[in-house]
Amino acid sequence: MKLQRHGLVVGLMAGALALSACGSDNESDTAGGGTATGGNAADCPSGSLSAAGSSAQNTAYTAWIAAYQAKCSEVAINYDPQGSGNGRTQFFNKQVPLAGSDSAIKDEDRGKADARCAPGKAVDIPTVITPIAAVYNLQGVTDLTLTPTLLGQIFDGKITSWNDPAIAKANPDAQLPATSITSVHRATDSGTTENFTKFLSAQDEKAWTYEPGQAWPAKGGQGASNSAAMVQQVKGTDGAIGYVDNPDAVKNQLNTVAIDTGSGPVKISPESVAKAVEAAEPKNEGGDVTLSIDYGLKEAGAYPAILATYQITCTEGLSAEQAGLVKGFLTYQASAEGQAEIQKVGYVPLPATLQKTVQDAVAGLASSS
Repeated sequence: MKLQRHGLVVGLMAGALALSACGSDNESDTAGGGTATGGNAADCPSGSLSAAGSSAQNTAYTAWIAAYQAKCSEVAINYDPQGSGNGRTQFFNKQVPLAGSDSAIKDEDRGKADARCAPGKAVDIPTVITPIAAVYNLQGVTDLTLTPTLLGQIFDGKITSWNDPAIAKANPDAQLPATSITSVHRATDSGTTENFTKFLSAQDEKAWTYEPGQAWPAKGGQGASNSAAMVQQVKGTDGAIGYVDNPDAVKNQLNTVAIDTGSGPVKISPESVAKAVEAAEPKNEGGDVTLSIDYGLKEAGAYPAILATYQITCTEGLSAEQAGLVKGFLTYQASAEGQAEIQKVGYVPLPATLQKTVQDAVAGLASSS
């Protein structure tokens, strides 16, 4: 069943949803100092919480931690953004009670994930929607439209000059220079790469003939070790194009491509990304919430190059203190205020229907053990 469009949730809805910055529920947590319901220090849990995982979520976590700790001064939160795989491994090994991941728990990992949470189960909770921005540096050009076909051909080395007739046709009003194109890709496994190549493949499998995956499959171009390195390579090279999570594009003031899937150019915006999220197929199995994104979506006004990232935790099985801290922090992440915080740094708020589903899933987590 597809999500119904009810508009995006912004910070002004916080009161209507009756959720506060530190809220979780009205139960008490004897070890954790009480679950957070009101934003006053007395209502907030206390203690230290460690999480690890997705680098795509790092900017979101930085914003959330600063805002949440300002309201809940007795909470200390640390996030280690070494990657989704590393975060999942730390979670499975009981090193952290919360992991950020660019993909939901895989079928082959379900057994050990649930065993880590016994007598409960492990769940995926999407709280971060990240547009993937195609970013470029081209002297004299600050407004550029590309189709998925053109993107596939550029990143596969089939189009090598910015004044190629096919690019000029998509940009009739632009003065395109004869500058050579330098495509930049992630040189190491990347969740952003996996989702970007899913988009390229789904939109035009003839232009992009490779199987989607975390490892970059095409030959040619320049490799960047991580997002920061890609940003620097694009910024430092006239004629360069790459792909990063939108917060990296916003933070580094990079030019971004408008994508035309057939109904005109679409820029990244809360509205265009919400259309893509709402076209996704959600699944909710006892609080385990996952999204199947339609990367081949061609709906007018939709921006389908997106990444849904998850928080992985336990319904039960954590210590009393950790359960209260995780539930309080995830409640804040899913609240209108929490979503508004990450919108400021380039993410897109959860559409209202999905936000309600996520809030219900968080409310179902144990707040003590």
